[in-house]
Amino acid sequence: MAAAAKRPVIGINADFLPATTKAPAQARLMQGYADCVYNAGGLPLVIPTLLKDADVDAYLNLVSGVVLSGGLDLDPRRAVNPTHPTVVPMAPRREDSDSRLLKRIMERRIPLLAIGVGMQQLNVTLGGTLHLHLAAENPKAMPHYDPTGVAHRHIVVVEPKTLLDDIYGGGELRVNSAHHQAVKTLGQKLRVSAKCPDETIEAIESTDPRWFAIGVQWHPEADTASALDMQLFECFVQATTRASATPKLAEVG
Repeated sequence: MAAAAKRPVIGINADFLPATTKAPAQARLMQGYADCVYNAGGLPLVIPTLLKDADVDAYLNLVSGVVLSGGLDLDPRRAVNPTHPTVVPMAPRREDSDSRLLKRIMERRIPLLAIGVGMQQLNVTLGGTLHLHLAAENPKAMPHYDPTGVAHRHIVVVEPKTLLDDIYGGGELRVNSAHHQAVKTLGQKLRVSAKCPDETIEAIESTDPRWFAIGVQWHPEADTASALDMQLFECFVQATTRASATPKLAEVG
């Protein structure tokens, strides 16, 4: 019998769907997140929406890293900011839970891979701002999504001497794209690690050498991702074992 593999435990936050007249409330996660974490050598652990700091800490005590998943938009009205007709807010319960989770991740410097709206949450939590709707605020911007739902792709340019440069090898990448919002002003202790040719920020990362944290606007877990995107998950999982002298490992037969 083959020896059991030891894998670092990686938390992934679930989306939250409120109850309707036809269905109860649900926690949901696209399978691609779990598959990519597992294929990169980690063991995925789904984190539901949590209501107390003690619950957040209980989950974070179990993991070596966290993937902050994509979803609907942050609600600008919750920060007393104007909104836009195209904004589709995520459930308040998820936004509250994600905010609580992200703050504790930052305090503990737990390795983080933030995807889609997860990248936007990272930026906003560190004091940055967002474009509410790129097409309205920057009419010269290239398309970043197809309103018909057809898979859309475009080029991003990786900034030299960044973590993303180390992972992808620099130069240009062709990525999937399905967002209408984007980082406007950068949060504190963050740097840009990739931009679209129209100057839209497409990836960010922490400047703290003690904290591995990368955010990407594209979706490396999706079926439309490129084979190269798997390197992002692999390097992230590897970073989780380097970040702690006692990484949380699980044996899988």
